[in-house]
Formats: sequence, C-alpha cells, structure tokens
Amino acid sequence: MTGTVYRLEVNPRIPQPLERMEELANNLWYSWDRQTRGLFVSLSYSLWNLANHNPKAFLKRADQKCLEANADNPIFLGALDRVLAAYDSYHERPYMGHVHGQCFRDDDLIAYFCAEFGLHESLPIYSGGLGILAGDHCKAASDMGLPFIGVGLLYKEGYFHQKLDAEGRQQASYHDSDFDDLPISPVLDASGQELLITLNLPDRPVFAKVWEVRVGHVRIILLDTWLEQNSLQDREITHRLYGGDRTTRIEQEILLGVGGARALAALGLKPTVWHINEGHAAFLIVERVRSLLSEGVPFEAALEAAAANTVFTTHTAVPAGHDHFADEMIRRYAEHWCKGVGLSCNQVLALGSEPGTSDFNMTALAVRTSRQHNGVSRIHGSVSARILAHLWPQIEPAESPMDYVTNGVHLPTFLAPEWLETFERYLGIGWQERQTEPGNWDGIRQIPDTTFWGIRQQLKSMLLHLVRSRVREQHLRNQGSPTHLDRMLRIADPDNPNLLIIGFARRFATYKRAALLLHDLQWLQEIICNDDRPVLLLFAGKAHPADLPGQEIIRRITEVAKQPEFEGRILFLEGYDLHLSRTLVSGVDVWLNNPIYPLEASGTSGMKAAMNGALNLSVLDGWWGEGYDDSGAVPNGWAIKPAPGNLDETQRDAEEARTLYEILQDHVIPTYYRTGPMGYSPEWVAMAKHSIATITPRFNMIRVLNEYAQRFYAPAAAHGRRFAADDHAVARSVAEWKTRVRAAWPGVSLRALQTPEQRLQFGASLRIEVAVQLDGLVPEDVVVELLVERPEHASTEILYHPLTASGVTANDERLYALDLTPDLCGKLQYRIRMYPFHPALVHKFELGLMVWL
Repeated sequence: MTGTVYRLEVNPRIPQPLERMEELANNLWYSWDRQTRGLFVSLSYSLWNLANHNPKAFLKRADQKCLEANADNPIFLGALDRVLAAYDSYHERPYMGHVHGQCFRDDDLIAYFCAEFGLHESLPIYSGGLGILAGDHCKAASDMGLPFIGVGLLYKEGYFHQKLDAEGRQQASYHDSDFDDLPISPVLDASGQELLITLNLPDRPVFAKVWEVRVGHVRIILLDTWLEQNSLQDREITHRLYGGDRTTRIEQEILLGVGGARALAALGLKPTVWHINEGHAAFLIVERVRSLLSEGVPFEAALEAAAANTVFTTHTAVPAGHDHFADEMIRRYAEHWCKGVGLSCNQVLALGSEPGTSDFNMTALAVRTSRQHNGVSRIHGSVSARILAHLWPQIEPAESPMDYVTNGVHLPTFLAPEWLETFERYLGIGWQERQTEPGNWDGIRQIPDTTFWGIRQQLKSMLLHLVRSRVREQHLRNQGSPTHLDRMLRIADPDNPNLLIIGFARRFATYKRAALLLHDLQWLQEIICNDDRPVLLLFAGKAHPADLPGQEIIRRITEVAKQPEFEGRILFLEGYDLHLSRTLVSGVDVWLNNPIYPLEASGTSGMKAAMNGALNLSVLDGWWGEGYDDSGAVPNGWAIKPAPGNLDETQRDAEEARTLYEILQDHVIPTYYRTGPMGYSPEWVAMAKHSIATITPRFNMIRVLNEYAQRFYAPAAAHGRRFAADDHAVARSVAEWKTRVRAAWPGVSLRALQTPEQRLQFGASLRIEVAVQLDGLVPEDVVVELLVERPEHASTEILYHPLTASGVTANDERLYALDLTPDLCGKLQYRIRMYPFHPALVHKFELGLMVWL
C-alpha cells in the first residue's frame, strides 16, 4: 500500500487520583528510588521498556483504560501513597548528616558546571564516566541537602547509539530526543515567558533557551540553542554531545561557561562557590572577570576575586582529555568579550597559554583562574601535579597546589535493590545514613553465607537474562542463524548461573587495554575453556566515533569471540548505557580493569561492582591503588602490580598480561570453584563480604561530597567573601602584591654566611645564617625556612623551621637566622628555601615561585 503517512500522538488524561505521578515523572529522584520505578512498571512492563525506562514518556503513552482502572484500584493507590509519602519525606528532610550546618551560611550556593550529566538512561545527555560522576555528585548533594545547582547543556541528540555489524565493526547512529518526553521543564522569567540568554559570537548573537532538571532537592540548569531565532549553524551548538568540528566544540564550551554564568545571573542566583568539573567549562571565569571589569574592578583584582572561590577538578591523565584550541581561534571569540570593559585579547590568551606552543589549553585556563584544584584519586593527584608542573615552575610537584578527592559512587543508584532488605536486617534501620562509617558495615559478615550466595545468584540470573536478550537481538539483526545463537548462549543460562562471570565494561579508549586479556590466546583458552569450571567473559563499551584504534579493539574482541574454541565463552554486548551498566556491575563475579599505569584517573565501575558483592581484579591504578586490601587473612580482590617503568610498550603489556593470566589461573578460578557441600565456595563468599565491608564506606559519594564541602566548598565560599568585601579590597591588595613580587623575583637570591657544621652532639644548637637579596621586597613579603629530613628513610617526615629576619648586611642584604636544636639523631640533611608570602593567599605556593640556597 502507498500513501502519505500522518503521525499523531494521543496522550491520555491522567485521572485525578494519579495526578502526582506526573510530579514523580519530572524529578530524577526516580533514578535511585526503586519503589517509584516499580509504580510505572506495575502499570505496564512492556511499555516501561518501550519508553526506555522514562516515566514521563511512559505517562504520555499509557493506555487510558489502564490509568482509569488503577485510579480505582486500592492496591495501586496504596503503593502510590507509600511512594508519595517517601518522596515528600525526602524533600522535607533538611539534610543527611551535619556538613550543611557546619560549613555553609544561608546565602551560600555551589554552582557545579559540567559538559555532561549521567543521571539516568531516560535523560541521554551523557557519554561516559565524567557524566555518570557528575550525576552522582548531584544526587549526593541532594541527599545531603547542600545548597547546590548544576549547569550544563541540553543536547538534541546526546551521545551516539552503538550497534555492531556481523564483523564486529561499530556502527554509530544518532537519534534526536523529543524534549517533551524528557524529564525537563523550561525556565520562565518574571513575566512568565520562557527564559532566553544571549551570547555574542563573531558577527552574530546566539540565543539559548534555559531548561531545568529536578534531581531530588537539586536543580540542574541546561542551555539549548535549538531555536528558531538561531541560524542552522548555531542550532548545531547543542545538537550533539562532543560532536561537530573544532568550531562547534569551542562554541559549546563558550555556551557552557559564559552562557551558564549568564543564565544563573538571569535567574537572580549568586553562587558563592563555582566548581569547574573538567576544563570544558573554564570560560565561565572569563565571563565573571568581564562582569567585574564592567563594575570598575581592575583586571588583576577581578581575576583574584573570581579565582578565590573557584574549584577546578581535572579528570584525566591522558593528553587527549585536555582540550586545546589555536590562539587565533580564541582571539576571534575573545574580541567580543573584551569590547567596552577594558579587557585585552592578550590578557585572555595568557590565561590559557602553554610553553612552546601557540595553543590555548582549557586545563591551563582552569588552573590559572581557580585557587583550589584536585585530581580524582591519590595517584591521579600526583600525576596531575607532574603534568601541570609548568604552571608552578619553581615548586616541586609534591608541594604544588594540586590536591585530590578520590571519586565515589551514589550507593542508592547502583546498589541492586535485591540487597536492601538483607542490608536493613543486618546493618540496621537507617544504615544508608551511616554509609560512610566503617563500623556500619561489620554486619555484612553476619549475613548467612547461603543468603548472601542466593542474592548473588539471583543477580547473576538477571544479568544472564539481559545478556541473552541483547545477544539475540544483535545476532538476528545481523542475519545470524538460530542454531548458531544457541551455541553462543549455551553457557549463559539464567536457570543455571553456576559459572564464573568476568566483566569488562567502559569506554574503549586504547589506554584502558580492553584486549589485554587476548594477549596469549592459547593460554587464555587453557584458562577459560574448561567445561568443568566454565568462565564467561562479558565485554561492553563504546569507542568514540573518531577513535579508530578503539573501534579496532572492539572488532578484535568480537573476532576472537567467534573462534570455535571461544564461542559462547566471550560475548560483546552492544549499546552500553546506564541500564546495562547497573545490571553488569551487580551481576558479574569479577570486575576486570587493566589500564596502562598511571593513566586511569580514578574509575568508578569497580566500586559499583564491589558494593554488589563482585570482586575486583585490577591494575593498582586510580581508585584501586587505595581500595585494594590484602592486609588481613582475606583480601578484598586481586591486584595486578604495574610492570617496571623502564620496559617498552610491548614488554609492559606482555608482563602484565602474564600477571593477569597467573592470577586468573592460580587464584580467581580455583577459589570460585573450591565449593563446599552447599554448592558455593566459602572462601569466595568471605572475600565478597570483605569487599563490600571495606570498599563501600570509603568509595561512596556521600564521603566524596563531605570532603568537597569541608575541604573545598566551604573554604572557597569564605575566600570569596573575603576577597569581595569592601569593594574587593583584599583582591586588589593581593593583585598589587603579586605584580610587585613577580617583577622583583628574578633578582631575589639566597647566600650562605658560614660553612655548615657536619657533626653535632644531641642537645646542642646549630647557628644558621643566610643573607637574602630581596630586590625591593620587604621581609614581610617572603618566608625563609629550613627543611630537615632523614635521607636514609624511605618515607621520612620533613620538619620545617622558619628563619627570622635579624638585620642587614653591608651591601643591603637582609639577614635571616635560626638556632637549630635537632631532636633527631643519626644522619640528617637540611635545605634552605624562600618563597613569597601574603596572608590572604588561598594556597601558599599558588604563585609557583621559590628559590633554594
């Protein structure tokens, strides 16, 4: 039949008893509340899946008769009342814990800028780990009642959808979202009109519509340029997440930073803390400085004032993760920001300059325009300090202002609901509010092994159901035969989950080495192809459409999976998203992670697996460098020690693959299959319990937000108020002082005045005197100090002793002296250094200046 197809969507009328279901559908609280999602599932499981687990889209397509029937159904109405009671109670609760009251004033507001937010599969504006972490950050801020608002972009397409063809080649497709289906609402201005903000880009204005997302207590503001007022070119700015060319990319980042700051101003919001989550949003400082310049604050003082309450988090140790733009491209856009406010393009370019290049580095911009900076694990903090050492050129990386807060995950989102009743029984009522307390988790060890193993098997069975569904859909779409499908799924049996399942799922960047497990196929075959001890390897993840090496790894894995000896024992699941992620991390037995050390900034998927009773097998990188514990009789997983750094790439991979195979062959598989009379391995269960008890209290997002609140947000708010007071008097003072110090510092020097003694009796004093050339500075501008340490001790503590100004030499040098009485015996060494000092500095080494004797 032929003819024109006309499309029509008929939306049901929501009966009055069910009206508040629309409120539930418009708050991402449902993304971590099982009972809320269960309400919609109970109406229609098939429609729930068809709507991609999106309550708002679900309600628009629900059957009118079904809604009306349940509006008179006392059982359903009782369930709805219970959900609404929990929802209302959550929103009436002021906060979890005491951080809010201790750290913040009533007028404080934390503005959290990020290019993506991974809250739930029903809101596809995320691509991977950065977005998931941002989503968890917002959820935990809501749980704690922090004064918090997110700022991001609303992408028409979001990230790509992944399918694999018969040869394992990744096929990327994009689908426009219907904004009416998303859990978002337009923001209205004072007159009730949809709020728009304006950006001036080269030769034209660009308009952005302001939307909001509700995440429990928290709002996320999203900007959208897909408007009739804009040209097709400008609509594309928010069309595709991380899509388009370099021009689209820089305009996305300008919209996020500059536009996001203007949107908050248009809403009458005045953040006291600004958090740049990765360098994509760093242009917000340019906008804040521009605004202060328009108020008459000089550039240097405006920069100090804006930087004082800005926090910057970097999430990558890989060069490709740091955005660069050509200086000339930046200049084109900066000309429009600089007009009429006394700001020069060269001042903007200097903020992002990189030594030896003509590139503008967004990470450098973010560091120079913030005063509190952190990586996302202990190892990553150290790596970032080395990567960014040129920004503090005279400071040793270990003492640079780069700090760290190790990532965590939002427990209610990623803990499988099947654990909740058991946890409440053995951890006690209110255990989630005590989730950061290690003692809270001792009760895990009291769970009967049979109960624990039963839940684990149930979760594995659920995973295998999803595996079979995904593999069947992929196989039949690629014209595979049903007989071959049966062979592929022969050990993935939900009714018999008594097999070891190892999962590897993440973004397929080359440094994550997804194919390391395939390094020696003959050895791998010996390890996993044993019918008496079956092993199923599950892979999932996307490679960026422009990352051809990453796509080749996917093709290689699927190629090996089709070899007769591995058929059915290695499966690649396409379409990795939050739904598949939650099922994988809760259902696998072992979570595998083998990145190139030290390129894994943190990683969080292993934390999610651990809280669900899976065991981690990982390179000691990122968070696992802190989480791995083999100090007791029972370890909480297995560790791959990084190969020596002097090996080349081939040798390194061979060495670490060998370690991986040996751990699997000698420890993981034998432990899993060392079963007792009840059909499970007591040793395995003990390790799994220890994993939950040691990892969950340390690597949850409540702990993360507590650290940010106490160590970063509250101090930043205080610094911001101090720098802004009295017409930015402190900011002006610090700016003038820094200008004076930087000008004088090349002429500053230290000179020893005596030959140092080499032996001293305990209790005796050593007189130390140095002459300091200050080149116009005054003694109050500097600190001269002596550092004492024991060189023979691997982890020695350094003791710091300040020298005191004590006079002037004949050639106008300042004298500094110290009478040192060591309280240590043995071989000691000491050094003397000087650095600039101002009492208002946020970090004492933020200038990056220091001289050593």
